[in-house]
Amino acid sequence: MNHRRRITDDELNLTASRLENMRPEDALAWAVEQFGDRVALASSFGAEDVVLIDMLHKLAPATPVFYLDTGLHFAETYGVRDRLRERYGIEFIRVLPKLTLAEQAEQYGDNLWEREPNLCCQLRKVEPLGDFLAGYDAWITGIRRQQAPTRAGAKKAEWDEKFQLVKVNPLADWSHEQVWQYIREHDVPYNPLHDRNYPSIGCRVCTRPVRPGEDLRAGRWSGFAKTECGLHK
Repeated sequence: MNHRRRITDDELNLTASRLENMRPEDALAWAVEQFGDRVALASSFGAEDVVLIDMLHKLAPATPVFYLDTGLHFAETYGVRDRLRERYGIEFIRVLPKLTLAEQAEQYGDNLWEREPNLCCQLRKVEPLGDFLAGYDAWITGIRRQQAPTRAGAKKAEWDEKFQLVKVNPLADWSHEQVWQYIREHDVPYNPLHDRNYPSIGCRVCTRPVRPGEDLRAGRWSGFAKTECGLHK
């Protein structure tokens, strides 16, 4: 058993069952109470993440919030980060890859994302996340079951086998509409790209607008048989 595990499988399953019909705020409160300063919220500054930032700020504003800075984000993504910082007074933890874009190009060739997007995500997202999470016992994410078939089985509290810690998904059972209702009701800052047919926003080089009738994540890695960056599956 991993030395960081501070909760048994039975306890975690019981917690997931209890949280299933409760509010996202209840899942956040449980995570903070259970893990204290050993839990962190992951943010890509998408719609779900800004909802969680707003909720968490009201519950436990000292909880660490981090983001993976691939160096390839849209200007609008950095812009909403700055607006959130101003609104909530949060100093977001910036997690960087080991390689700069120039070093990556030198080792793997230019525009790796155009040839091997899985490797690019591994270098710029998965490995940095693993290194960062080594210092924590749990992380909070904004994934929802409706986002993709790969996320359909997400529980509100579960063991993350890949990164070997507890994963808390407070919005797992929420719909797209519920997310946006919360944003509107609470006037939460959000990425303006969402208003331009970008429901799911990743790196600018691998994200395009979604066309009418397409899946919400169809704009990610368009042209590749790839639906996840590797952080959640």
